[in-house]
Amino acid sequence: MISRPNHEVAVAIPRGRPAPVPRGGWPDPYASRVTTRERIESASLPVVKALNGMPRAVPFLIVLALMVGGILLPAPGWLLLVPVVLFLTWTLYLGWPALDMGARMGRITVVLIAIAITLTQAFPR
Repeated sequence: MISRPNHEVAVAIPRGRPAPVPRGGWPDPYASRVTTRERIESASLPVVKALNGMPRAVPFLIVLALMVGGILLPAPGWLLLVPVVLFLTWTLYLGWPALDMGARMGRITVVLIAIAITLTQAFPR
């Protein structure tokens, strides 16, 4: 950040891999930089479109069924919880930029609770 007497100016720092350097040795100013987030978002787009095409209750009911099954079934039942944790973490990652701090903390809490349930089911006393 550059500080001035009455205001501040933010300087954007590019993320991701550096621009490719051509044979001449100078970086190409027109080369696009694809970040990891952009790659994950573009790879996730077909799944997100499919989820958006479903009635809103369907993904919720699938997650709920997997959670209940993972909790109530004996020993290998905890394996049903692993896709739930992965799904919740994936949706948290995709939605992160659009969430405010309260929503972020709430979703992190849900993911941590799901991880705790999975671990307690996988390694009972």
